[in-house]
Amino acid sequence: QVQLVESGGGLVQPGGSLRLSCVASGSIFRLNTMGWYRQAPGNQRELVATIHSSGDSNYADSVKGRFTISRAKNTAYLQMNSLLPEDTAVYYCNLNIRMQEHWGQGTQVTVSS
Repeated sequence: QVQLVESGGGLVQPGGSLRLSCVASGSIFRLNTMGWYRQAPGNQRELVATIHSSGDSNYADSVKGRFTISRAKNTAYLQMNSLLPEDTAVYYCNLNIRMQEHWGQGTQVTVSS
């Protein structure tokens, strides 16, 4: 069994910063990809950023230069700077092990003045 627990969401003003954390526990193969996805009301879930256990990372164009993904073993972080109202969404942690997907419960991020 794999469990993902996210934390760090909340309400922030435009231009502000938040840091999300995701702790993965359970049976986790050492080669894996952790990532963050988000879903705004009425929209499909979309990729934000991913990071492989090798350290290779990937970002959506909309967050490049503002968000940074990092990880320490089985914990992933998403540092979000210069937040915009359009970043408002539920953010989900994802763990991909040999093409098998695992998801967290999600954490709400709201960017509003």
